Amino acid sequence: MLAILPTTLRLLLGSLLWTNEPHHPLQQDPPQMSFQLRHQHAVTNSSRVIFSDIHDSDLVAHSLASSDPYVYTLRTSRLTTHKPSSLSAFHDARLRSIHHAQSDAALWEGIEVAGPNVTDRETLLALAKMTNNAYLAGRDSGWYDVSGFNNSIPVGWEPSADGLRGHIFVSSDNTTVILSIKGTSAGWITGGGGPTVRKDKLNDNLMFSCCCARVGPTWSTVCGCYKGSGKCSNSCVEASLLDEELFYSIGLNLYNNITYMYPHANIWITGHSLGGSVSSLLGATFGGPVVAFEAPAEKLAATRLHLPSPPSTQHITHIIHTADPIAMGTCNGVTSTCSLAGYAMETRCHLGQVALYDVVSKLGWSVDIRTHSIVNVIERLLAQELEWDDEPLEDDDTTGGGDVRAGELLHNLGWGWWGGKGNGDDKDKDKDKTVRRPVPVAKPEVDCVDCFNWEFGEWDD
Repeated sequence: MLAILPTTLRLLLGSLLWTNEPHHPLQQDPPQMSFQLRHQHAVTNSSRVIFSDIHDSDLVAHSLASSDPYVYTLRTSRLTTHKPSSLSAFHDARLRSIHHAQSDAALWEGIEVAGPNVTDRETLLALAKMTNNAYLAGRDSGWYDVSGFNNSIPVGWEPSADGLRGHIFVSSDNTTVILSIKGTSAGWITGGGGPTVRKDKLNDNLMFSCCCARVGPTWSTVCGCYKGSGKCSNSCVEASLLDEELFYSIGLNLYNNITYMYPHANIWITGHSLGGSVSSLLGATFGGPVVAFEAPAEKLAATRLHLPSPPSTQHITHIIHTADPIAMGTCNGVTSTCSLAGYAMETRCHLGQVALYDVVSKLGWSVDIRTHSIVNVIERLLAQELEWDDEPLEDDDTTGGGDVRAGELLHNLGWGWWGGKGNGDDKDKDKDKTVRRPVPVAKPEVDCVDCFNWEFGEWDD
């Protein structure tokens, strides 16, 4: 297995094994796909990716019911993505960017693939359940059952393992693989925790802070790049993201192992929170379709990692709601909940496109860090048959154009941080607040700037 080899040799073999066969446009995509559990993979404490085959008995052990092991059904749609011409060409282009600030437009090949239908609510719901299950080790830990795809593969579930975790789903015809990546295990949000908390927090503070998690004078930074008076060493903070124990580097190894096992498969990637951000970075690297849920903004990390920029990143879709201060980039400042917990979540700009659920104005939710949980996204948003529009109605007021009855339901269920604007006021009931799409239209972010109050460059110590 590639994982047991030194990094340099793995990259060499990966470049030799890279599939250079022409990709033909798909003429007839199946309207939906079903997936089966095939392999188990884990990441050891030494950042080594390992795999094992799954036997029939394991399907029962990892199922909600012995007669129905986790089955997921997703609808597909065709999309155009851009893949590097070869792995070695990608690494060469990245090195030229690091050392000479040069880009290579000839690196990319446009291909047409089947991807998840991001306009279909049920498909997003199934993917969200897959990402939720990536946090959980067993059938009694809160797993969701979804129809269509056979359940996932546990990733990194040794009791002491502190590395990247998740699951792998494979279609019945081996043409499509879904990699689901776990996000931050943060007990301060969900009451959970676990062995990955320390390394999750390190990745969060390196990837989503402006300068090594330097929020205030009392903070202990995660790298030594702060130069005082709002100045940060650009080369230093870039180098801090290249550690092979960080999740992007581990994700590269994991992805390469999957392509070695399924050299002709189309690979989709999904994740929540930190897992969504890592998924997006891998999708930008390899061109795989991505759906990320409530992911902190990762565009700055992609720039600092010197990832070559493809002609388009529209194969990356972020699912975000406006009540989540982490994904919206507003959970920052010395008095914020994130900062008080030791997290410097300062970035705002995402790669690809964003499907933004305006739950604050349309459903009356309050901005609250507890809405960041993937369980809340599943049960209080995607599981509800709501309709949305990309623009507010002309007569929209502070309650927005949402479905008022849905807001009443969420409020009456006792979830107080969703606010009380859907509380049955007769005046609001009389207004037509129905909108028109089951999923908001995904759009690129416009005029987004990260860390505008910092100065980046090089200064003598």
